[in-house]
Amino acid sequence: MDLLPLSRVVIHGHEVGYRRSGSGEAVVLIHGLAGSSKTWSAVHPRLAEHHDVIAPDLLGHGESAKPMGDYSLGAFASGLRDFLAAIDVPSATIVGHSFGGGVAMQLAYQHPELCDRLVLVGSGGLGREVSLLLRLVTLPGAEHLMPLVFPRLVADRGTDVFNFLGKLGLSAPRLGEMWRSYSSLAGTENRKAFVRTIRGVIEPGGQTVNALDRLYLAAHLPTLIVWGDRDDIIPVSHAYAAHDAIPGSQLCVLEGVGHFPHAEAPDQFVDVLTDFLANTQPGVSTPGGLRELLHVQ
Repeated sequence: MDLLPLSRVVIHGHEVGYRRSGSGEAVVLIHGLAGSSKTWSAVHPRLAEHHDVIAPDLLGHGESAKPMGDYSLGAFASGLRDFLAAIDVPSATIVGHSFGGGVAMQLAYQHPELCDRLVLVGSGGLGREVSLLLRLVTLPGAEHLMPLVFPRLVADRGTDVFNFLGKLGLSAPRLGEMWRSYSSLAGTENRKAFVRTIRGVIEPGGQTVNALDRLYLAAHLPTLIVWGDRDDIIPVSHAYAAHDAIPGSQLCVLEGVGHFPHAEAPDQFVDVLTDFLANTQPGVSTPGGLRELLHVQ
């Protein structure tokens, strides 16, 4: 499928790439670690038939700048706040995949006025468990081995093979997304940004950030949780835990699908998301503000 053209905006001196199409209520798609706006290519056009769909490349990822600096969840949430202001979007439904789910939850926590709805897709930040490979990358000194594990020549040749197979009508979406992430780490600046980002949320023992104790704060937001029952990166048990922790949330577990529902089962994903958008209204913040939500005595 052809990619939508990339637009660019400069924020605080750093260029941010994004893909945007459609009109109507805004929907922002946030990719995961080592990902980019390309991960949404199979669903972006259909979603844009009735919505203003915006898929940014987070700083340190894709075609966006990769500066030295803060790659914490809080910094990404603040960056999204500034990005939405720069492109004149006052609020949106926030859809986050994997690490992007953690960013989405952080944005809803820090800047609830920007979030109309919350959609978590195979989201991080909901439990300790995560794949062994991601835990290994956080080991001390792992960054020095990464140039050997992710050589540019292998990445380029592998990408050529996937492109060739795609032209023949042969595709394996899950492997394709994993390869796209792998190949992105062949670049030096990409690797540096990736290591700084992943060490902010994962350690050798598992995920270090867990939003479960604060998810009740999202009770005022219409929330959809989408997961694949064969996710081998973040277990589907996290989906059920999040569903229990967010009153009124909707849960959709897709059978036979792995960590990339939007790429592996795009038609099902779009159907579920568009139905959710059509049958919910943007959330309204509690009049008492955060203090009331926190149940402060």
